[in-house]
Amino acid sequence: MARHKQTDTSEPRKMTDTEMGGDLLTVREVARHLRVDDTTVRRWIKSGALEAVALPHSGKRCGYRVRKNTLDALFNTGTPSTV
Repeated sequence: MARHKQTDTSEPRKMTDTEMGGDLLTVREVARHLRVDDTTVRRWIKSGALEAVALPHSGKRCGYRVRKNTLDALFNTGTPSTV
């Protein structure tokens, strides 16, 4: 006789921050955290000083998302010399 795993469908499963995209920040959110202008954050991303994920785009301006871990690492290492 085979046993089947029972799943509880009475309550919806809560999504983690990673699944909801909670670990990705917009350029504007990063700029607010660092107290700089959006353009400065974009310049850092384009120069490679700040790691980011480029979003697909069809216009002039590319959209970016910065992982929260990357921003946290900036705060944990003190004042970054490359940024």
